[in-house]
Amino acid sequence: MSVLVRRAAAEFIGTAFLVMAVVGSGVMASRLSPDDVGLQLLQNSLATGAALVALIVALQPVSASFNPVVTLVERALRMIDTRTAAGLIAGQVLGGLAGTVAANLMFGLDAVSLSTHERTGAGLWLGEVIATVGLLLVIFGAVRSGRADRVAFAVGGYITAAYWFTSSTSFANPAVTIARTVTDTFAGIAPSSAPAFILAQLLGGVAGFVLVRFLYPSLPVASAAPAARRKVLS
Repeated sequence: MSVLVRRAAAEFIGTAFLVMAVVGSGVMASRLSPDDVGLQLLQNSLATGAALVALIVALQPVSASFNPVVTLVERALRMIDTRTAAGLIAGQVLGGLAGTVAANLMFGLDAVSLSTHERTGAGLWLGEVIATVGLLLVIFGAVRSGRADRVAFAVGGYITAAYWFTSSTSFANPAVTIARTVTDTFAGIAPSSAPAFILAQLLGGVAGFVLVRFLYPSLPVASAAPAARRKVLS
């Protein structure tokens, strides 16, 4: 089995479980705390952040971006090639959709149900730009300063916090955004709202890339060895 197939599979599995955590905890929260939206968001954010830590720790040795914007920035930074980026993004999008279907079915809902939750407005779009920039700074700031072993905890903590300090509740991920259009639950987003969210995330990706290159213009020596090993294995 090729390295790319294994990496794409890891992205599929990781994104699927991430979306199951987002959607499933949203359904559970709305059922357990039907009259308290703030408590629902707390439950949803804690479950998502904890799941991210666990999934990144488990899958980071293979591949653990779970996010097309992160993968595109990796490509822009020449950490991966175009073929690899395409394979990883395909795994992320398909994994996200599979995760939504699984979460819907676990809670006795239709496998696919288009969301009616409209999320639109300049404030929400700005929130997505900011959430995505912050996520990229957390990830690549850790990686490019030789602290890749701390990425899981940094990302889990950041996403948990960003649920609360961004107006959009920090989707910050095109694959997860697409996946959340097919669940008419607490975590859903209407298909008509998704394109603007994804565009905002891509804009955040561009801004994040510029900041990463400015703040961390070169990799530390210690980070070069793992990258070289991956290149040899591929």
